[in-house]
Amino acid sequence: MTDTLWYTRCPVPTASGLAHSLGWLGDAAARAGLEFGVLQDAGPELAGHHFLHDLSGLIREGGNVPALAARAQGSPTRLIGLTWIDEAQAILVGPESTVGGPAELAGLRIGVPAWAQDQPRSFPRAMALHGFANALRLGGHTLADVRVTEIGVERNPQVRTEVQANRRVVTWGVEELLRGEVDAIYVKGARAQEVAREHGLRVAVDLDATEAKRFRVNNGTPRPITVHEELLQARPEVVVEFLAQSLRAADWAAGNLTGVRDVLQRETLSGPEGVVAAYGENFHRDLHPSLSDERIELIGVQKQFLYTHGFLAADFDLDSWVAPEPLARAREIVESGKVPA
Repeated sequence: MTDTLWYTRCPVPTASGLAHSLGWLGDAAARAGLEFGVLQDAGPELAGHHFLHDLSGLIREGGNVPALAARAQGSPTRLIGLTWIDEAQAILVGPESTVGGPAELAGLRIGVPAWAQDQPRSFPRAMALHGFANALRLGGHTLADVRVTEIGVERNPQVRTEVQANRRVVTWGVEELLRGEVDAIYVKGARAQEVAREHGLRVAVDLDATEAKRFRVNNGTPRPITVHEELLQARPEVVVEFLAQSLRAADWAAGNLTGVRDVLQRETLSGPEGVVAAYGENFHRDLHPSLSDERIELIGVQKQFLYTHGFLAADFDLDSWVAPEPLARAREIVESGKVPA
């Protein structure tokens, strides 16, 4: 068993990210007699575990494409929580485009990032494909009604984690769109909103405006919290306190919008306007992880999409992946007022 509690996350609103920023996760590790490490601060020999999740002692809260792909490849992980935060998903078109809604997407050349070297790291391609699939479905179309145009993605060896890649992914396709090589691209997140404004791009489909969550399922919705099975088996109390501190941070966030936005600006490398545009006014009130039937169903929708489109090495049983006990125990601790501070 490792002597370090490892943590990795994405640059988006999460309770665990806030708990880390507030120092609560590091304190929890210290109380358990463990060192605390963050993959984003580690060297290249460890950073890739964000995608493969085969590092003993690791808890991950991040996009579901790498998490599902790693599980499909046999990584020994368990799903211990799901969060849902809408993060400004949109289909953008050029400044001169007349496309004004999902029904008008048929026949367009859509920009989709090329495959990465493996399935877990191909999340930008998966995001774009599912974003377009959802938008097309709103207009009564499918991916068969558009022309997929691959966008060449620079594979910088320094971009070792999803956090680093997310900070670049919002610019993938912008140049091709402005040059007229593609007719539409998918974007999401705080920095994406700023990029769209900087280049005068138009929103053809605002996916966040759709009422049904099924049409907003993508890499970050829902967002899984996963743990290496060895850590869960050897030190279940550490996993429970990780979740309890995350729930505590979600409670703190519900009454501290300004503080949450300050953290997000640092995480997303975006300005205040980008954070507001991406996440709105009320997102901070619902950061609590859960394993509700609805969220389990929605992660199942994403799993099926990824399997159908070749992003998973194999299918797997979703129910056997879920470990509900740690979150249930963490809730009991929070409700009792006995979360260590």
